[in-house]
Amino acid sequence: MEMLYPFLYAESTDLDAVLAEVRRSTVDKVREIQDLRRTVLGRDGGRLLDCARDMATRFAAGGRLLAFGNGGSSTDSQDLASLFLSPAGDAPPLPAFGLTNDIAVITALTNDIGFDVVFSRQIGAFGRRDDIAVGLSTSGNSGNLLRAFDEAARRGLLTVGISGDHGGKMSELDSIDYLFVVPSSSVHRIQEAQTTIYHVLWELTVHALYAGAPESGGEQP
Repeated sequence: MEMLYPFLYAESTDLDAVLAEVRRSTVDKVREIQDLRRTVLGRDGGRLLDCARDMATRFAAGGRLLAFGNGGSSTDSQDLASLFLSPAGDAPPLPAFGLTNDIAVITALTNDIGFDVVFSRQIGAFGRRDDIAVGLSTSGNSGNLLRAFDEAARRGLLTVGISGDHGGKMSELDSIDYLFVVPSSSVHRIQEAQTTIYHVLWELTVHALYAGAPESGGEQP
């Protein structure tokens, strides 16, 4: 905590100075996430559109979205599933499930087999060819995500990875159809930008399904 917020641990008790430092820190963080979002858009805008089109095709064929991740990425995967299943406004719901929602399944698989299979076993049980597997990780190195992507690819699912830093081991997999990497070493900024990525994917997917999408996948959304 001291590394993130050094002004809270300073010996000085000057309240005005502390508040000024808090403002500066907040502004710096806002600028950092804005820059990251611009970087991701500039680099991956066309692929986000292509990915959303492929997702729309899967949904149109009766596919479902299976989302998964660990820790904070677990809550993000649940948010992603909820975004598709219960969207705000007039957007139609789409079938989506968070693979960390059932704690009985998670603890059974972890206790009886091992934590590395908590996602791959569920994909093996529920996954169908027209489904979509979306895994989130800040490091890209989670063993249970790597196994899940391999299992999903074997079953013909569309696979989408959302990672951070340099992509980690996820960037080495042939089983991920679309990988979006947030180029930052800060877990906080990575997760903020990843949230933007999957919100954009949702919006573009709904547009492709119900309003028609631009013809060229090379253009930015």
